[in-house]
Amino acid sequence: MKDTTESLFEPADSPPAEQGDRRPLAERMRPRTLSEFVGQEHLLGPGRVLRRAIEEGRLFSVMFWGPPGCGKTALALLLAQGTGSRFVAFSAVLSGVREIREVIQEAELEWTRRRRRTVLFVDEIHRFNKAQQDAFLPHVESGRIVLVGATTENPSFEINKALQSRMRLLVLHPLSIDEIRKIVERALEDPERGLGGTGVRMLPEAMEVLCRSVQGDARQALNVLELAAGLAQGKGKEAVISRQEVEEALQQKSPLYDKSGEEHYNLISAFIKSLRGSDPDAAVYYMARMLEAGEDPLFLARRMVIFASEDIGNADPHALPLAVAAKEAVHFVGMPEAALNLAQAATYLASAPKSNASYLAYLAAREAVRTHGALSVPLPLRNAPTEWMKELGYGKDYRYPHDAPEGYVPEEYLPQELLGQVFYRPSDRGCEREIRQRLEKWRKIKQARGPGKGT
Repeated sequence: MKDTTESLFEPADSPPAEQGDRRPLAERMRPRTLSEFVGQEHLLGPGRVLRRAIEEGRLFSVMFWGPPGCGKTALALLLAQGTGSRFVAFSAVLSGVREIREVIQEAELEWTRRRRRTVLFVDEIHRFNKAQQDAFLPHVESGRIVLVGATTENPSFEINKALQSRMRLLVLHPLSIDEIRKIVERALEDPERGLGGTGVRMLPEAMEVLCRSVQGDARQALNVLELAAGLAQGKGKEAVISRQEVEEALQQKSPLYDKSGEEHYNLISAFIKSLRGSDPDAAVYYMARMLEAGEDPLFLARRMVIFASEDIGNADPHALPLAVAAKEAVHFVGMPEAALNLAQAATYLASAPKSNASYLAYLAAREAVRTHGALSVPLPLRNAPTEWMKELGYGKDYRYPHDAPEGYVPEEYLPQELLGQVFYRPSDRGCEREIRQRLEKWRKIKQARGPGKGT
């Protein structure tokens, strides 16, 4: 690939080169060549798929899936540059089917007149509906356009199957702290596009705070650097970016989290699995991640109430009332203090003995209901509020367990067709050990009495 800057990086309506410093720093520092690109070594390392495609001038429609600021747009530009293709970009937020058709017509003309293919870059492609996505299909199939989609959402859920089958999915990762540091240092040193000619310098502590605070987002890092540099220059002294300027520029960036997207499900899954795996440290970490990103605390409380019965059950009967109490505390106290109540519940649930025996008992009983239908309730167990019902045998021969010395009488309570079925099998953990021992004792008494004897 030729190591030059093509005009495709500066559309016709962009400002002249001498006015380029008016563009945001993140735009000015966009990598112009592969050698300037930082990160995504799994795609751009020697012999890797995207590097080979760019260097060999091969084009294919591709979906870049990754978090903000990881290089999706820059890679699309490099792909077009490396193959001498025309580059057209638009956002799925602002464009519809009409704009798509116009771009397709222009791409057809470009091919007819110059035999030049068009790389169509669609940012936030997951925002297109099915009809809009379908509009691409015949043109991607013909090869007149090379579709490069960028999405922060899982394309398995957001992109229709027909379009998925015509595009190659490449996953991009958040940049590491060292990679962010390299990008920031380059911007500080570059005299042509960056801050190299401004006299601005950055203290090591400020650099560390910046690189750790942007969650692997290079665009965010450069935006914060530019604002912090302006704050430092505005103090009327040597332009030194300290931690104070960085923190002021940062304000508070929420951790990557979309309450309706994949990361929402990833974090709540990690939270529940940490509770189930008896790791209170991981559980409270993922809970803090969600709360700091603005998750509804009642959502977490509800999940813990469910967890208390599904994964702990009678191994620790205190778990459910504690989880319910945490839910009530959220209502009563409110955030941010209610985070303390949620943390207490989360650490308790993670540390409690675990049993899913109650959950499995319900699943087994439900299967019996679905298999056998509405079986008749044995007569002794039926309610007999009238004399007529009593004459039919409702409630006849029912023995009241509290009248027995140990509060137990060996009776059959299941319908005739299910006699002998065992749905609840307590574990040997926590309080269920004692429950299991009691049930085993009672079942032995019932077996000693013999089948068919009882209600």
